[in-house]
Amino acid sequence: MKRDLSRLFRPKTIAVVGGGAWCALVIEQCHKMGFDGEIWPVHPKADTVGGLPVYKDVAALPEAPDATFIGVNRFLTIEIVAALSARGAGGAVCFASGFLEAQAEDAEGADLQQRLLEAAEDMPFLGPNCYGFVNYLDGALLWPDQHGGVACDTGVAIVTQSSNIAINMTMQMRGLPVAYVVTAGNQAQSGVAHIGEALLDDPRVTALGLHIEGFGDLRAFESLAKKANDLGKPIVALKVGKSDQAQAATVSHTASLAGGDAGGAAVLARLGIARLNSIPDFLETLKLLHVVGRLPSTRVASISCSGGEASLAADTAHGRDVFFPPLNAQQKTDLRDALGPMVALANPLDYHTYIWRDAEAMTKAWGAMMDPSLALTMLIVDFPRPDRCDPRDWDCAVKAAIGAKNMRNANVALVATLPELITEDISDVLIEAGVVPLAGLSEAISACEAAAIQIPDEILPICLPTKTVSPDLVPEAEAKARLAAYGLRIPRATRCDSAAGTGVAAEMTGYPVVLKGEGVAHKTEAGAVALNLTDGDAVIQAAQCMPTDHFLVEEMITGTVAELLIGVVKDPAHGFVMTLAAGGTLTEILEDSASLLLPAPGAAIETALNGLRVAGLLDGFRGAPAADRAAILKAIRAVEAYVLANAEGLEEIEINPLLCTADDAIAADALMRRKD
Repeated sequence: MKRDLSRLFRPKTIAVVGGGAWCALVIEQCHKMGFDGEIWPVHPKADTVGGLPVYKDVAALPEAPDATFIGVNRFLTIEIVAALSARGAGGAVCFASGFLEAQAEDAEGADLQQRLLEAAEDMPFLGPNCYGFVNYLDGALLWPDQHGGVACDTGVAIVTQSSNIAINMTMQMRGLPVAYVVTAGNQAQSGVAHIGEALLDDPRVTALGLHIEGFGDLRAFESLAKKANDLGKPIVALKVGKSDQAQAATVSHTASLAGGDAGGAAVLARLGIARLNSIPDFLETLKLLHVVGRLPSTRVASISCSGGEASLAADTAHGRDVFFPPLNAQQKTDLRDALGPMVALANPLDYHTYIWRDAEAMTKAWGAMMDPSLALTMLIVDFPRPDRCDPRDWDCAVKAAIGAKNMRNANVALVATLPELITEDISDVLIEAGVVPLAGLSEAISACEAAAIQIPDEILPICLPTKTVSPDLVPEAEAKARLAAYGLRIPRATRCDSAAGTGVAAEMTGYPVVLKGEGVAHKTEAGAVALNLTDGDAVIQAAQCMPTDHFLVEEMITGTVAELLIGVVKDPAHGFVMTLAAGGTLTEILEDSASLLLPAPGAAIETALNGLRVAGLLDGFRGAPAADRAAILKAIRAVEAYVLANAEGLEEIEINPLLCTADDAIAADALMRRKD
């Protein structure tokens, strides 16, 4: 059930239950931030807490509080939650630990968590084992510690599963306006996605940042992404942690390619949520989104007064999905008019230093670099450290950045190559004027890439993971037959239960043939594959050398222009992860793969195929014939159709290689692990 968190996050009245130092800190922090509502301490014995008169219990409160910080032990927490729920309170933060998150050390934890949920009934709560939240918009802090934030009128919201990371993020000195910081605790009732939806409902929130250790309810994240898209508020994520997938499935190449957190990455890509790999990248992306919103593309320009910075900008973007397009005719004309004949015009641009301190000339030059085709123009400026130098000589840069922004009405960022060389006071001035202050060149490139992530037109429901089973290895011929029933093209084949019978089977199939030993997962490594056999004696001799008594004789496919892998592994946390990769003997050498969740949108499949390094072979390399793309897509859809129709009991499928010819795509080998 999705509970209403609005009273909890935007309270007019706050109760604080308990007498520890953390409870006094909650009251102190609210006073410091100017909370203008009522604060009611609750304690059975004390006279005052945090300088305020105390109510002896929840029943004695003047009315049902909107938000309550519960800072007592886990057993009393359950009693207080029940009393608040009975009074119709708006919600609570459960600070105590020792619930489900402690079950490995304390068997009582799971039972206590269930009792907590029952006590709450319809009343929402955060935690347990939760630090609470800071609402910088209204000065409401159910937060038992220091924080580094300031009040704001609008800003981004951050939800994290780690209280310590939340504290650290409040201490950022990057000028990022933060509206909310919320910790989720062990998410007994209110998960990260549910919290995120409630924060997006506040019109003062411009973007949402999530620190995610695990997804939990995938449907809740789908709902969150849909709401964000409907409201036009972007989401970014700092996703950490490894799935159990690599441990649960280790038989095939697919498991190693899709192992680790590929499933989590696929979930985020599916939902249109940009993923960042560090806290600095995460915060700078949120800042960019707060000031200018999503970027329409990754076409950017860079202008600096140093050739070294211009080169560094280009190199930092190398290998990333950020593009510095060549200057067009209008840019060249405007830049030449602004800078004269001595500057070599390019993007990134070194405009030299002779116009420094001339704010009017700098404005004209920087504005000339801006163009409607660009998503963002980056003005690279590092300010001197104010404790040892005089930064006033850089006032011209701030003035020119704002002037160029106003002149061109374009997306503009002022980027310091070193994160520490742009201060909060400068950032505040720039943000007020609509210019993005980005701390760090690498962080700026990451932010541009993330802010331009493609948003899906429709979020298809993910095929949820089924119960994990101990699967059997389905014989290859049977696996192929099952997949063929869903449209997969397979070679003509005959099964044999003796080496002697393989010669006759080969005659029936027609030479040349391929001989495979059945019941072996990694056939090539085990010596259980023989190719291009052209007579019966050779077939029988090859069979006698294989480590099995069961064989498959298949037609030899010729005319192959590329080999692909199509694999599906059930990720117990994220659903069924399909991996497309270079196939055959190149699979692990090239490590050339892309993963996506099923069911997969057609555009996502095309993007995955086009992103492979072997895509050039599919399109016809150096005069070679191109592969039949329609046949490849049919093979991918056949595997997908089987998975969606037979998900229960399925753990893994791998087609490797899929032999791609100019007019067909044939599954040369198939591995399937399932429990029927």
